[in-house]
Amino acid sequence: MTPPGVSPIGRLLRPVRAGMRRTAWYRSATRPAPEMIVVTSDAFADGGAIPQRYAGKGVGDDVSPPLAWSNVPDDAAELVLVIEDPDAPLPRPVVHCLVTGIDPASGCLPEGALNLVDGAAPTAAGVIVGRGSFGRRGYAGPRPVPGHGAHRYVFQLYALDTPSGLDDTATLSRTMEAVAGHVIARGRLTGTYRQD
Repeated sequence: MTPPGVSPIGRLLRPVRAGMRRTAWYRSATRPAPEMIVVTSDAFADGGAIPQRYAGKGVGDDVSPPLAWSNVPDDAAELVLVIEDPDAPLPRPVVHCLVTGIDPASGCLPEGALNLVDGAAPTAAGVIVGRGSFGRRGYAGPRPVPGHGAHRYVFQLYALDTPSGLDDTATLSRTMEAVAGHVIARGRLTGTYRQD
């Protein structure tokens, strides 16, 4: 018998996962770059649980967590952030946020910086928020299927040697095309979230 509040569908789909190898991290556009950028958050440790405040609509407050980075190459022209859930029971990971135009020298994105204001501009100045899965813009926090087990949320940061030229209509596919041959360094931070 399934415990109250746990979806029987979630339990049935537990073995079904998109897979880490399908994330942007393993695509040919990003893979040759050295893993040298250190990405951290004051909200959770690498591999640790993401607090409910940063979980998705209806589960948490859907506020983007604070992020910080170091060891970015001096000649980086732009940073690109991709947040993906490789454990979604779908053919591809779910893109929870896609951000371009990040100033490499800024060193951080404060809490809530990737949430859209009036559905238009992010609270962080200068960054451009593209389209995640299902055409969503802005940060969409963790909201795994109840009973599906722990999901990983991979915050991937890529340093480019030239501006990407992308705007707020960018998708992950277009972003990977634009950054191919221009990623000079990368780093990632992984958090987990579960609804059991």
